[in-house]
Amino acid sequence: MAVKIAIASGKGGTGKTTVSLNLFHYFRQVLDTSVQLIDCDVEEPNDKLFLNDHQAQKIQTVNQLIPQIDTNNCTFCRQCVEYCEFNAIVVIPPAQFAEVNPALCHSCGACLHACNTPNAIVEQAHPIGQIQNYTENGELNFIEGRLNIGSAMQTMLIKEVIKSPTVNADIQLLDSPPGTSCPVVATVNNVDYCILVTEPSPFGLHDLKLMVDLLHELNVPFGVIINKSDNHYPEMDAYFEEQNIEVLGRIPFSTEYAKRYAQGRIFENIPKDVEEAYKEIISKLQTKVCYYA
Repeated sequence: MAVKIAIASGKGGTGKTTVSLNLFHYFRQVLDTSVQLIDCDVEEPNDKLFLNDHQAQKIQTVNQLIPQIDTNNCTFCRQCVEYCEFNAIVVIPPAQFAEVNPALCHSCGACLHACNTPNAIVEQAHPIGQIQNYTENGELNFIEGRLNIGSAMQTMLIKEVIKSPTVNADIQLLDSPPGTSCPVVATVNNVDYCILVTEPSPFGLHDLKLMVDLLHELNVPFGVIINKSDNHYPEMDAYFEEQNIEVLGRIPFSTEYAKRYAQGRIFENIPKDVEEAYKEIISKLQTKVCYYA
C-alpha cells in the first residue's frame, strides 16, 4: 500500500519546495523502494526547476464539464438558478436570456438535476490544466499539475493530479500549495502523514498555528521541520512543547545553500550541516513510513 506524505506550510517562503525536493532526494538514497514527487502547487509548480535530469513525457489535459443552456429548449423556469449554490447561472425570463458563468461554475451537476426540460442543459468540456509526467533514467518518479492561466479550478486539478493512474509509487510525496485554503485541504485531506515546514519567526509561528488547527480538524497526523533555523525562537519552542508537537528536524540557515538554490543546483555540494539535518529527518521518517505502509 502506498504511503502518502504531504509537505505543507501555513505561508509561502518557508522553504516547502526545498524540503520536498530534498526529502525526495534522500528517500531515494536511503530506501530500497519506489518514490514519487507530486507537485500539487498547480498555480506555481516550481519543483521541475531543480530536476534537470528529468525528461517530459505524456501530458494529460484535465477538463471541467461546464453546463451550457440551450435557449431554444429552455423554458426559463429558473429552477437551475435556485439550485446553484455558486450563483453561476443567470436566467432572465423577459429577455429570454440564460447563461452559465464558467468562472463560477463548480461542475456539481445540481442544475442538471433541477432541470425538467429535456436537452435544455448539456455539459461541454473546458480545459483547466494539465498533468505532466517526467521520467529519470526511464523511471516515472515526478508528476506535476499545472493550472491554465485564468482558471480558478485549483482544487479540481489537484484532485485529478492525486488520483492520476501514474501516481503509483510505494511512497508519494505531495508538495502542497502554501496557506490553508481549499487547494491545501485537497492536497492533505487523505494523506497518511503531513510534514509542516516553518521558519523561526513571528510570521512563521502565526501561520503554522493556522495549519496545525486545520490538520487537527482533518485528523491528519503531522510533524514539523524548522527551516532556516539559525537560532531558536523561544515562543515557537514553547508552542511545540505546549501542544506536544514533534519536531522532525531543524535545517540550518546557509548563505551558500541559498546561492545554490538561486542557481537551481540544490543537490550539488550540499553543506555538511544541511546534509546531516536531512539525514536525521529521513531517519525519523523511516519509522513512520514503515508504520503506515
